[in-house]
Amino acid sequence: MPLRQRPEEPRPRARRRSWRPDRRALTALPLALIVVITVVDILSPAQVHLGPLLIVAPALTASIAGPRATAGVALLALAALTIIGAVRDGLTSINIESQLGALIVVSVLIVGLRVLRDRHERELARVRSVSEAAQRVLLRPLPERLGPLHLASVYLAAEAEAQVGGDLYAAARTATGTRLLVGDVRGKGLSSLGDAALLLGAFRAAAHLHADLPDLAAYLDGSVCWDLAQLAEQSRQARLARPSLRQGQQEAPDEGGESFITAVLLDIPDDGSPVRLIDCGHPPPLLLRPEGITAVAARHPAPPLGLGELAPVEYEVETFPLRPGDRLLIYTDGVIEARDAQRRFYPLTERVAAWQAERPAALLNRLRRDLLAHVGGRLDDDAAMVVVERLP
Repeated sequence: MPLRQRPEEPRPRARRRSWRPDRRALTALPLALIVVITVVDILSPAQVHLGPLLIVAPALTASIAGPRATAGVALLALAALTIIGAVRDGLTSINIESQLGALIVVSVLIVGLRVLRDRHERELARVRSVSEAAQRVLLRPLPERLGPLHLASVYLAAEAEAQVGGDLYAAARTATGTRLLVGDVRGKGLSSLGDAALLLGAFRAAAHLHADLPDLAAYLDGSVCWDLAQLAEQSRQARLARPSLRQGQQEAPDEGGESFITAVLLDIPDDGSPVRLIDCGHPPPLLLRPEGITAVAARHPAPPLGLGELAPVEYEVETFPLRPGDRLLIYTDGVIEARDAQRRFYPLTERVAAWQAERPAALLNRLRRDLLAHVGGRLDDDAAMVVVERLP
């Protein structure tokens, strides 16, 4: 039902200025510590020994600088401890020799750990670059303009350090308009990436070949079913090839047959004709108009893609007008099922009602920031949103 009352615009929170210390000042701090500890130790009574505190300097440097700087500060700490020993007790005393030995051993460990940390950071940077490249190849960013449509999209992966996952979207031009696919693979993160890649490839190959939207939906369902059947057969062959399980050991259940993909297919003609939609178990899109927001719920939704072999499916097409200036928000269940610390679901419709006057990209930026703030910065499931606006 359309929302007749528009909620009040939430007051923007005051931005807190974050203080970031100067990196050069942090680098000079270990040097200052070496000087202070050396002078105080020399001037202290004979029974007071502050030389062991010099290990703080290379340890602090390792947290703000690289292995070379850490090794350099460690050498300066050793030189300072040598000066302390020469001034106070002499370099041949057991106390100074034990302190020098301990400082050398601990400094070597600190430099070694810093080297390992730098290596791990370089590997992580390479993984991120590969992930970003995979995202550009698999989940291509939607163009800002397709025919008479203005598009914007956003993707939030639940898995740490991942850029892609089980949610997907794609658009394709046909002779009469634009076809759009938004889907959600069962599961999340990298484990569902294969099914997402399969569906995206099938859609891009067939979106312009099938004149009727039900034929395209049937083709996509057949592609997913075939892939799942191949996966189940490979899993069965792998189980048959295994040696007999030990007595009492249970075999892990095969989840290949439980995979499916919820999806929504849209055909948006260029001439302003009504939009045609097929919903395969997916959350209904939201139609944004000045007079209110309406959920475009299918009267007869089809089962998710990949379950078509369980029962005969007749895909029924829903139609609705998309006038110039109207916006259509398509999202995955990772958005509406996101919970805050009190386990409350994300109120998508209320948030959209407050910001629906924004341009598509600005609207998604607001929703993205607000969604992450709602869940405390970390999603439990992948989330994707696409906004389509018909231009005058």
